[in-house]
Amino acid sequence: MSRIGKNPVAIPDGVSVNIVGPLVTAKGKLGELSAQFTDDVEVTQEDNLVYVKPRNTSREARKMWGTSKSIISNLVVGVSEGFTRKLEINGVGYRAQVQGKTLNLQLGFSHDVNYPIPEGIEIKCADQTQIEIFGANKQHVGQVAAEIRAYRPPEPYKGKGIKYDDEYILRKEGKKK
Repeated sequence: MSRIGKNPVAIPDGVSVNIVGPLVTAKGKLGELSAQFTDDVEVTQEDNLVYVKPRNTSREARKMWGTSKSIISNLVVGVSEGFTRKLEINGVGYRAQVQGKTLNLQLGFSHDVNYPIPEGIEIKCADQTQIEIFGANKQHVGQVAAEIRAYRPPEPYKGKGIKYDDEYILRKEGKKK
């Protein structure tokens, strides 16, 4: 039984949700997002609430019940507030800066790493060691953050590399003489 799926999704002011069969579209100040769902779940809208219910008692329908509710919630929050992911850079000489539509990273390689910023994503560098990724689509924001982090993941001995701001790096002790 899904505990997540039982709760309805509240629609804030300034956001409109349109349900056409299995397609749910949310439109707000940050743009328009849509998601396609399976026939196992039924999505309905009453007043400013969106309800998700399974069509039958199959295992697949119960799996998709909570998942569908979470996806709809992410659509609504994305078009109204957006999502942010922050990265920190640790290491001597490691830095980042935004130049037009590219993120320039200096990560200790013999060359600079230039990451092209995709459409719908906004990247800011408050200083040279902080990267803030903002966008309406939660999946795209997380994917961009993961791709940037993959250039130089944090290592356990000195903690050098790119890490999420809320990530804890388990440190190891170096070898002894």
